[in-house]
Amino acid sequence: MIPRSKLPIDRLRANFPRATALVEPYFDMLRKAISFALIGVVNVVIDTSVFLLAYSYLKSHGDALRPLDALAQWCACTSHDTLLLVAANITAWVVAVSGSYTMNSFITFAAESGRRLRWRDYGTFVASGILGAFANTTALVVAAHFMPVLPAKGCAILAAFVVNFSMSHFVVFRTRRPAPEDVTS
Repeated sequence: MIPRSKLPIDRLRANFPRATALVEPYFDMLRKAISFALIGVVNVVIDTSVFLLAYSYLKSHGDALRPLDALAQWCACTSHDTLLLVAANITAWVVAVSGSYTMNSFITFAAESGRRLRWRDYGTFVASGILGAFANTTALVVAAHFMPVLPAKGCAILAAFVVNFSMSHFVVFRTRRPAPEDVTS
């Protein structure tokens, strides 16, 4: 066990008491953001791998998107290339979201989730993740007009990180206040 005086926070308090007092209320959120980002690195590998596989498959098997192409031509709302990007990106998101929920429930938001997987929390996580998927897909499509697909995917991942962490921290895994009957006097 590390002696209490050897902890980095104690050294910071001793050397920089005013600065530590200013930032200490944000340490828990910073720790969560770092944990969320590290789990995000794992999810980036999963997301990008599935995206590239789906993109490659859909690009080489043109008839796989035929029903969506027909819809796009009917409404004149998108191009085949944009449809290809969106389909591959949504496929990758669907695969990555479950792993993200599981890892964040057990690691980043363990205190809030009790390290338990719940269908309701999963549903909320997926629903809030749809906002992140929308940010990711929008950033991907826009960035792909200005750069190659892989760097565009990187921009999309960064945009989604901000949205997903905010939704997870403030909505899905928010600290719950005890119900009035749980409070003891």
